[in-house]
Amino acid sequence: MSDQVQDEFRPANDSRKRPALSEEKKPIKTVESNPSLGQRWKSLQPTKAHLVWACLATAILTMIIGFNWGGWMSTANAQKVADTMSKDAVVQRLAPICVAQFNQDAEKDAKLIEMNTKLTSSQKAQFVREQGWATIAGDEKADSKVADACARLIIQ
Repeated sequence: MSDQVQDEFRPANDSRKRPALSEEKKPIKTVESNPSLGQRWKSLQPTKAHLVWACLATAILTMIIGFNWGGWMSTANAQKVADTMSKDAVVQRLAPICVAQFNQDAEKDAKLIEMNTKLTSSQKAQFVREQGWATIAGDEKADSKVADACARLIIQ
């Protein structure tokens, strides 16, 4: 009896079409059959496995962002950066001493002309080392980085 439409009492002026007995009733969509995002979020029950994977993914994503764009670095990398910075600072402090030793040379004008006209940039650093200007008191031989920086300062 639930599948068939029962005759119901209708007034005589009711013009609504009566469904045929063979027509099937279509379910009416209600609000409960299509829940909103907020309702679905409230009813969400994550499992322990979902929580573990979410925490793991968050930790990995945090590390990727931190090391690539956040300025984080490993201890070994920090040590390399510190060593490079300290060596560069020493070169910056020793290059003016090299220039001062160049200025004390009696033949500095002739040697400067020779450096500018005959030598390439790598040969200029070698020339500064050979003249002994890049050798600092207490050292046995000149540092190549100090000689490079000194050659650049002399030419300027």
